[in-house]
Amino acid sequence: MDYAQMQTAAKDNLWMHFTQHHRYADADVPIIVRGEGAYIWDANGKRYLDGLAGLFVNQLGHGREDLAQAAADQAKQLAFHPIWSYAHPGAIELAQRLAAAAPGALNRVFFTTGGGEAVETAWKLAKNYFKLTGKPLKTKVISRAIAYHGTTQGALSITGIPSLKEQFEPLVPATFRVPNTNIYRAAEVTSGLLDGSDAEAFGRWAADQIAIAIENEGPDTVAAVFLEPVQNAGGCFPPPPGYFQRVREICDRYDVLLVSDEVICAYGRLGTMFGAQRFGYEPDMITTAKGLTSGYSPLGAVMIADRLMEPFLEQKKAFAHGYTFGGHPVSTAVALKNLDIFADEHIFEHVQGNQAAFRATLDSLRDLPIVGDVRGEGYFYGIELVKDKATKLTFTDDECERVLHGYLSHALFEAGLYCRADDRGDPVVQLSPPLIIGQAQFDEIGAILRDVLTEAYALL
Repeated sequence: MDYAQMQTAAKDNLWMHFTQHHRYADADVPIIVRGEGAYIWDANGKRYLDGLAGLFVNQLGHGREDLAQAAADQAKQLAFHPIWSYAHPGAIELAQRLAAAAPGALNRVFFTTGGGEAVETAWKLAKNYFKLTGKPLKTKVISRAIAYHGTTQGALSITGIPSLKEQFEPLVPATFRVPNTNIYRAAEVTSGLLDGSDAEAFGRWAADQIAIAIENEGPDTVAAVFLEPVQNAGGCFPPPPGYFQRVREICDRYDVLLVSDEVICAYGRLGTMFGAQRFGYEPDMITTAKGLTSGYSPLGAVMIADRLMEPFLEQKKAFAHGYTFGGHPVSTAVALKNLDIFADEHIFEHVQGNQAAFRATLDSLRDLPIVGDVRGEGYFYGIELVKDKATKLTFTDDECERVLHGYLSHALFEAGLYCRADDRGDPVVQLSPPLIIGQAQFDEIGAILRDVLTEAYALL
């Protein structure tokens, strides 16, 4: 196809995900054709810095021949076989390596093809586990406001973004929301009780809201709490000091499973293999995907505590759940090579050594009147945009449409930066670049953001 033919086919035949297609009635669909390192190129030959690692996925950058070769070699040997009552070497070895890397006793690995499926698996397993252990009413799930956990019916029910859910109601019942850890808005969510100046006090308050929710629903009915180490939607909310330790205490007290949703935060995004390790807590399950293969093949995985397998073994029961392509031989081969590269090229150490510089570059934008907050960890950051820094006044819906969607997203891309401008919650710009970048790319990101955000404020 030539460029014109691709544009016609894209508009006539391709249904793009999470896309308002009317925006392309009089505009070209961006068509990305190539990637190398931290950069991507469109069909017209223009280069962009991949400031979102695709979609929080591409840890090692684009164009890695070693990862492509791992996929090709495996496809030649065994292209496909399911892990339904059978196994293959790639799934066995990858499960072993992930179990060894996971915190505590998370020694069982259930493979999926993506993050939403991993979340779906964790909820189904939690309900199944409690049925087998004599607590059949424990089915409910607690998650946080504005948190995104996936698009399947169960994962979407756990998601705390009403605008994403209303088109698909009724969803799976029995999910409930508690406040997130956006300390920048602490005074608002606590009704003035806390202003965010005492991060530890805010963290304890936020964690205690989980205990209150469990009590309100009845401890005998709550199965699990789903939390991201750093919450994505809303703009990268890190946990305050002591937050997860308090949540662990609460879950233990009420016999509720703690699920660490690390579809984004695992595999080096925060500088550690798993986000739970970054913040020093041990969950009962960890849901992952994305960076497990650096995007070179689809794969997800749930790390599961030994004790959750015990009743299945004792009662000789099967967990009647699975996916055709879960643990795909090609994907597991790519994941194994991906893990090798993490170690051989010291990727986590690179993130740990450069994360302060990344943060400093983004913090330098705080002098702009539109920048209200900069927050995140590792190579995962959000910049919250405001109309008034003193009052933290946010955009109206009309301003979000005109400035965020109508100008900012397109302007950043035109300036050579692929990232995310989002208003699930308050308006933010999110950055999650490949883990291989350093100061030169930080400076490039900072310069583009400064120019485009300055113009965006003028439009307000």
